[in-house]
Formats: sequence, structure tokens, C-alpha cells
Amino acid sequence: MEAIIHKITILFRDHALRKRILFVLAALAVFRVLAAIPVPGVDQTQLDAFLSGSQFFGLLNVFSGGGLSNLSIVMLGVGPYITASIIMQLLTIVFPRIKAMYQEEGQSGRMKFMQYSRMLTVPLAIVQGFSFIILLQRQGVIGTLSAVDIVTNIIVITAGTMLVMWIGELITEFGVGNGVSIIIFSGIVSALPGAVSQLIFAYDPSQIPTYLAFVVVAFIIILGVVIINEAERPIPITYAKRVRGQKVYGGMSTYLPLRVNQAGVMPIIFALSLLLFPQLIVNFVASSGIGGAGLQNFLAVFSNNVLNNLWVYGTAYFVLVFLFTYFYTAVTFDPEQIAKNLQRSGAFVPGVRPGDSTSQYVGKILTRITFVGAAFLGFIAVLPIIMQGLTGIGTLAIGGTGLLIVVAVIIDLVKRIDAQTTSREY
Repeated sequence: MEAIIHKITILFRDHALRKRILFVLAALAVFRVLAAIPVPGVDQTQLDAFLSGSQFFGLLNVFSGGGLSNLSIVMLGVGPYITASIIMQLLTIVFPRIKAMYQEEGQSGRMKFMQYSRMLTVPLAIVQGFSFIILLQRQGVIGTLSAVDIVTNIIVITAGTMLVMWIGELITEFGVGNGVSIIIFSGIVSALPGAVSQLIFAYDPSQIPTYLAFVVVAFIIILGVVIINEAERPIPITYAKRVRGQKVYGGMSTYLPLRVNQAGVMPIIFALSLLLFPQLIVNFVASSGIGGAGLQNFLAVFSNNVLNNLWVYGTAYFVLVFLFTYFYTAVTFDPEQIAKNLQRSGAFVPGVRPGDSTSQYVGKILTRITFVGAAFLGFIAVLPIIMQGLTGIGTLAIGGTGLLIVVAVIIDLVKRIDAQTTSREY
């Protein structure tokens, strides 16, 4: 307890660290103000009814940081930027030049990679903004708009998306933590007061066992996420002895920590972003009446049996989280590069030859521990969906995903702040 109080004291006394935290709070305040400014012509009653009956748009509202709940000028949030990042990550597999730029060119290469992601965000935001406006207009949420009004709203929505992306990058650079994750975190947390008040007003004593079961499951999710995020598999590393003049260097032993969940919360974000696309396209085509009766009937059957089928959705969700965990780990952690760096610094794994053998050894261990992390992350992600199928309460999928993101973001923030306070002590 004394150590915690000591670190909190350092946190508030250190000018630079206090400035970073205040910057994050100020940026989030600006974002929440923008999320409260609606686009013109919104029927709030129709919008509330539409969002309450759609799990798809409920999930999208989470990733927009709550901006979709009142069709604000930042209604798309960081969704297009996340989609652009997914596309760029996928291109690293197809094009070796992009992979080399991301992994081998250092900071300058990563800056180019991020710049391409920003450029790709613009057309994605335009397409998504146009699709939403047409879809919501046909649902009666937005009044009839002229061509000029539609173009104006698309420009405003696209500019809002780029502004939110910029705020997220400013938080990453001048604040503490990952800006995109913090914006999503703020959207989830901002919905908590309304959800708690709704739960209080709808209190039913006969549902007490169900409430207790939800509390137990939430505690298990939090405990599991903390354990998996903190779990590591150390690989022993020994530095060879080198003689220079009259002195002997090296000979010490350390270890290379491999995290069980190397990808963090990004697989959840990637999987949900990918799942939103088919539903968005189907809803748009169905509401526009394109393709005649044959296509409309096919889309209705496809929507009822696939998109709105809870078990199909849960299976696809689990598979995508599992695959994206491996994919993101492969993109961000390269065993070959690790083996080269160890060989250049005169380090080796005891009992393993330097070079390709070390790369294969590290890759084998990484594959095994990533399997555990991916399976656990996928199971935790679909656990609320399983409970929803058993209890029939439709908000659990959103709450479970949100809880997963909130816990991961809080853990990351605590570790970053702890690292900052520890560096100040020295």
C-alpha cells in the first residue's frame, strides 16, 4: 500500500507526467464534445429505436466512441482508420516491399506505413459515411436530403473521422497509452452511467440469480484477461565472452520474454471491424432495393440464417479473433529478426545454434504459446454471446466485448504510468 501511495505522489508531483495525463483528459473532453454535436435533420426517437433493435449498430457505436448514438459529426469514430490499418497489415503478407518497410526500415518505415494508413482512411470514411446516410435515411432516422446536403454531410463526417484519428495520434504522442484504444475505452465508459441507471430502474428481484451470475462471469473475465496479458514464457539467453585488451566482456545470462498474448486487444478490434462490413453492405443493399426481388429475397434469407444467427455469428467471431491473434503476432514479432539481432550482439540460446536454428526454436515456442492466448481470447470474446443465447439478454455481447477492451486498456495504462513513475525515481 505504501508503494502505491508513493507512486501516486510521484504521479501528481512530476510536472511532465502530470502534463501528459492532463493532455489525455483534455483530448478526451474535446472528443466527447464533438460526439455530442449531431448532423442536421436527425430524429432522435427513431434513432434510439433503431439502435436498440440492432446488435450490429450497437457494436459499431462502441467503436465510434459513442458518436453513433446521436449521429454526431464523429459518428464513424476510429472505425475507418482501424479498417485501413487492417488492410495495410494484410498487404504486408502480399507485398514483401511493404513488409520490409514496416519491419526493417525502422522508425522512418513505420512512419510511412502509418501515412499510407491515414491516406486510405479518407476513401473508407467517404464510403462508410455515404452508406450510413443512405441507410439511415431509408430507415426514417434522417429526413429526406438533397444531393448537396448528402455531399455536405459526407464531407463533415469524413472530416470528423480524420479529426478523431488525429486526436488519437496526439494522445499516443503527447499523452499516455495508445490513443485509438483510449478513444474506444472512453466511448465504452461513457455508456456505463446510462446502463447502470437502466439496470436500476428495471430491477426485478426474481432476476437476482442471473445478476449474480453476470457478476461472477465479469470477475472471471477480468481475472482471465489480467492473467493472460501478464503471462510470459522466458527463453534463456547467454552472451558469449569476448576479450578486448586486458578486459573480458560478456558471459552474463538473461532471458527473452515471450508474451502469451503478444497481440493485446487488437485481434478483438480487427475481428469486429471485419464482421461489421458484411452486415453494413447487406443492410445498405436491402434498404436501397437494388437488384430486384430475387436479390432482396436472397439477402433476407442470408441475413436471417447467417448474419442474425447468434451461433453462426459467435463461431465467425471466435475464428476471426483466433486467426487475427496469430496474424498480428506474426506481423509485430519476427523470430528471424530476433535471431539476427541476438547473433549480431554475440548472444545465443543455450543448446541451440545461432541463426536459422534459433529462429525456428523461437518461432516454435511462439506458435505454441500464441495458441493458448488466441484460444483464450476467442473464448472470452464469445462467452457473452454464449450467455446471451442461454439467457436471451441481448446487451451482453456488447458489454462483454467492452469489458474485454476496458480491462486490456486499463492494464496497459497502469503499466505505462508505472514505467514513467519508476523512471522518475531514478
